[in-house]
Amino acid sequence: MTDQADLLAQFSSALATRAEAAKNAVVAIRLAHERHITGMLWRSEIVVASEQSLPRNDDFELIAPGGSILMARIAGRDPSTNIAILRLAASITPPSIAAGEAHTGALALAIGADGTGGVSARLGLVNLAAPEWHSSRGGLIDRRIVLDLRLAHREEGGPVFDAAGATLGMSTFGPRGQVIAIPTATIERIVPLLLKDGRIARGWLGVALQAVAVPDALRETADQSSGLMVMSVVEDGPAAHAGIVAGDIILSIEGTSTHRFQKFARHFGADSIGRKADLRLIRSGKVIRVQTTIAERQAE
Repeated sequence: MTDQADLLAQFSSALATRAEAAKNAVVAIRLAHERHITGMLWRSEIVVASEQSLPRNDDFELIAPGGSILMARIAGRDPSTNIAILRLAASITPPSIAAGEAHTGALALAIGADGTGGVSARLGLVNLAAPEWHSSRGGLIDRRIVLDLRLAHREEGGPVFDAAGATLGMSTFGPRGQVIAIPTATIERIVPLLLKDGRIARGWLGVALQAVAVPDALRETADQSSGLMVMSVVEDGPAAHAGIVAGDIILSIEGTSTHRFQKFARHFGADSIGRKADLRLIRSGKVIRVQTTIAERQAE
C-alpha cells in the first residue's frame, strides 16, 4: 500500500506542478458583470481565445499571470474555426509551446484562468482523436479531439496539455455541448492569416438552411432521405442570382449529398470563391438542377 500511496502522491504532485507551470500560458479576458473567459498567451503580444464566447468588442481588459492588468485590442476573428486573436498593448514573455499529438484514452489536462492571475485545472481523458473535420461554418479543423472532462464557461479558451506537457490545443465547447480541443496545428495555421487580414475568406451562397426529411413521394427520385431546406435567401447574394428561393430543398452540391451539413459546408473554403457550383434540389415537387457562382462571405 505504501508504494501505491507514493505513486499517487507523485502523480498528484506532478499534476500540481504542471498546473502551476501553466500560469504563464493563460490570461483572463474580462467580460461584463464580473465574468471572464480564458485566453492562451500565444506569442509575446498575441492572445488566442474562443471566438464564439468573445463579445464583439474592439478593446478588452485582461488579467495577466500574477494579477497585473493589460489592455488588448481585437486583431482578428474566424467563426469557422472558432479562433479569435487579441493584440496586447504591451508584450509579455510567452511560454514555450510544443505541439502534442492526441491519442484516444490518453490523459488531458485543461487549464483555465481563475480571474485573479492564477489558474484552474480539469483532468480527464481524450475521448476521441479522429481525423480532420469541417465545422458547421465550413472551417477545416485539423483533428477531431473530444475530451472527457467538465469545463466551466470561464475556462473555455485555455490550453489543453497531454501528460508530457505538450499542447494538444485550445479548449472550447463543440457540437452538442461536447468539450473539444481546437488543435494546435489549426491555431498555427489560422493565426498568421488573421494577423494579416483580420479575417479568413470563406465561400458563401447567401442562404439560411435547415435539415429536413425529403417527402416520401420524392425519396426514390431524390435517391436520399434528407436534405437542406432553404429558409431564407440574402438579397443580391449568389443563391438569389441563381434563382434559388425559400422552400427549395438542396439535395447535393457538385455531386456531394447534403444529408450532412458538414459535407455541404466543406465546399466553401477560401479556394471556392469565384467557382461555379452545380446544385441539385427539390422545388414544387420536382428534382431540378441549378448552377451558381460561389462568392466571398460578407464580413460580419
